[in-house]
Amino acid sequence: MKLKFKNAAFLVLAIGAMIITPSCKKFLDFETPSSSSEDVVFESTTYTNSAIIGVYNKMIGDNGYGSRISTLFGVTADDFRTSGSYGSADRRGLSMYGASTDNSDLINPFAQLYAGIERANICIKYIPVSKIYTSGSATEQATMKRYYGEALALRAQFYYELIRNWGDVPQRFTPAAFAETLFPGNADRDGTYDQIIADLKIAEDLVPWRSEILEYGSFRFTKGAIKGLRARIALARGGYSLRSATRTMSRNADYLKFYQIAKDECKDIMDNRGQHDLNPVYENIFKTLHGTRLDDAHELMFEVAAFGSNASTDSKLGYYNGIRFNAASTYGTGGGGLNAIPTYFYEFDQTKDCRRDVTLGIFEITATSKKSINTLNNFTDAKFRKSWTSFDGKSSSQNFAINWPILRFADVLLMYAEADNEIGNGPSALAIKSLGEVQKRAYAGFTDLPIIPTDKAGFFDAIVKERLLEFGGEGVRKYDLIRWNLISSKFAETRVKLQQLIDGTGAYTNVPNYVYSKESTYNLTPSVAEVASMDLYGGVPNVVLFSPGLNSSTAPTGYTVKNWRKSLSTDNQITSISTGFAYYFEANKKELFPYPKTVLNENTNMTQNFGYIN
Repeated sequence: MKLKFKNAAFLVLAIGAMIITPSCKKFLDFETPSSSSEDVVFESTTYTNSAIIGVYNKMIGDNGYGSRISTLFGVTADDFRTSGSYGSADRRGLSMYGASTDNSDLINPFAQLYAGIERANICIKYIPVSKIYTSGSATEQATMKRYYGEALALRAQFYYELIRNWGDVPQRFTPAAFAETLFPGNADRDGTYDQIIADLKIAEDLVPWRSEILEYGSFRFTKGAIKGLRARIALARGGYSLRSATRTMSRNADYLKFYQIAKDECKDIMDNRGQHDLNPVYENIFKTLHGTRLDDAHELMFEVAAFGSNASTDSKLGYYNGIRFNAASTYGTGGGGLNAIPTYFYEFDQTKDCRRDVTLGIFEITATSKKSINTLNNFTDAKFRKSWTSFDGKSSSQNFAINWPILRFADVLLMYAEADNEIGNGPSALAIKSLGEVQKRAYAGFTDLPIIPTDKAGFFDAIVKERLLEFGGEGVRKYDLIRWNLISSKFAETRVKLQQLIDGTGAYTNVPNYVYSKESTYNLTPSVAEVASMDLYGGVPNVVLFSPGLNSSTAPTGYTVKNWRKSLSTDNQITSISTGFAYYFEANKKELFPYPKTVLNENTNMTQNFGYIN
């Protein structure tokens, strides 16, 4: 029993606890019980809340969504990749699909996800058998049920992250102290998916809607977020994945059953627009992640809270990734860890889609604190910006308290449209309307929106394109391509597009070789205006970057030449073993990461994923 008591105490003594309000994230002092027994921990709503906070804390930090899982695991797709040159044992190994089993960026996130599962398992075991859960006051019972639902949802999120990155991961749904073995082997992912989908159904009936627990904001699971997570996991369960037995990408014959779950869950959320809706201003979704809440529509349904200015509970978002800030600027160092695939810029409508300038770091901030256009091969992601925080060059911190978005209402609309189209062999009027809502927000101020196809194949292609534009840099695209079994074909398509861009052919015939720029004032205005006010020879970016221009390597007087297409070559974009796009990807092998070597050494019951050597 001593081990059991230690496990229960582990959560109560978890590092830091936070109270979450709609406007802030901060530490909450909590009382540590005199005994480590679960009889103490889970017979108090205060201590149980501390235990639940201990589970949430395993989502954040350098080895969670504060850095590695958020900014490394979800690249490369046809939106972004990590910057720099390939190394099998570092972050570029992940991005180029050539990670070795001793990759340093795999082991700690893997361990942290399982630590979160263990903490959740303890809560899930003890909360339902506590006296205040079964026979406490009505308020106590409702509170404990809510905590139980949150624990189930958190465990589901941890398992989902493990499965989509490693496949048939070991599963355990009881605390280690009660497990038949501490070293379980690989478990079929379908069984794990089925369990967490069932768990989320329980959880959504226990946890209230957002409006009933305002203090949670979007930093803790509420009913809408749980429903959205259940829809997302159901689509993954019904989608394609790399199967261990057959060593091929496939999906099960009963996949429509899971598409129906996703459709139903999304419809429930859509029927409750008072809880969650589209933020009318796309950019404000991401500014909200930086501290100032600009999301009264509550599009952000669940985000991972970052706080505390440390590697365990904060994030390096905006420091590692995001717009690049010169260290000598008034803002200090920030950004640059992710680069856009050069073709991504030209996927957006040339003049109408506001998402392009929010998503892509077209400019960088120079040593003089002004903005200057990047070369085409050096764009960054831009939804995370040090200048949107209160941190500046006076601070030496690498942690800016920027949150990571897990789920947005736009995703609910697009998941509904996708599921409806698949089930109905073509889109319903509501599916078309749902896709149209996302496009209308993106084309703010314009009435001539893209034409939405009404046939099944055409509508699916529209969904594929819309999700590329909507979720760039949010770690969504890679996993979409995998579950659609499009990752190999889209990579091939991207290489063709890259070569056309390099050659200036096809859709890229008028893309210039060079652009000519001056540094200009960084106004911190909305992104579309910020990009439009860059000082380029020949006019505004929406003209200059789509016109051949002077085609001279000599800049006009007063301007500096910047390589545009000339910054690209077949070698640095496609064929280089160091920087070539997804160079080491192999279909039916590299859709999953390798298990870390140290994990297999400790657990000899596990089997390495196909295509990797232990």
